[in-house]
Amino acid sequence: MDHDLGGISDLAIRLATEAGEILRKGRHSALADVTATKSSPVDIVTALDRESETHIVGAIRTFRPGDAILGEEGTSVEGTTGVRWLIDPLDGTVNFTYGIPYFAVSIGVEIDGVRTIGAVFNPATEELYTATRGDGARRNGTLIEPRPTPALSTALVGTGFAYVQDIRVAQAATFQKILPAVRDIRRLGACALDACSVAIGRLDAYYELNINPWDISAGDVIASETGARVTSFDGGVAETSAIIGRGE
Repeated sequence: MDHDLGGISDLAIRLATEAGEILRKGRHSALADVTATKSSPVDIVTALDRESETHIVGAIRTFRPGDAILGEEGTSVEGTTGVRWLIDPLDGTVNFTYGIPYFAVSIGVEIDGVRTIGAVFNPATEELYTATRGDGARRNGTLIEPRPTPALSTALVGTGFAYVQDIRVAQAATFQKILPAVRDIRRLGACALDACSVAIGRLDAYYELNINPWDISAGDVIASETGARVTSFDGGVAETSAIIGRGE
């Protein structure tokens, strides 16, 4: 089936920026709007997570009613077109609620099972990252140039941690092995933006255990289109774990 990649990309970008505006307007009341927890008592959900996802999903179902949709806040729609949208309506919820300007709306699109389009928007900094596979990645419309591969010993590496204690124990063990081998490690708190940070050179690499497809789908396309290699820990597709970097 032929797909209108330009039209799908335009819709993804529009919805990421519209949802980002919802987050920007509600940002100052976010901590009071915490409505639930998920994997643990510290894994929070706000009313704005849900409002953002509702806006995105409603528009997709209006303009592309046959597409599949998977969203972090519970949306799961089967499709018939070969197009699937993966939505993180607020990546970095804890940052958002504490007023830390490192959060984003992340929208990835798979075409016939291949991650093809990504849009990640941080409304706090007004940075919009976009990519279509084979056409490069852009920040606010400007093409992102591929960056050189640093030596591991001088690499600034990003990571993230789960909100479940048992998983954190395993993540801490991995952290202890990696920290002595690199320049330093940053835990910034938003997987999609971490992938974009590798794309533009704010990080040299990124890794994380215990992620979800909506966390990494858009960032995978954006980072890959700048020459980064994106895999799971076992070398497959990054879905439940991710390593993003340059070189072998």
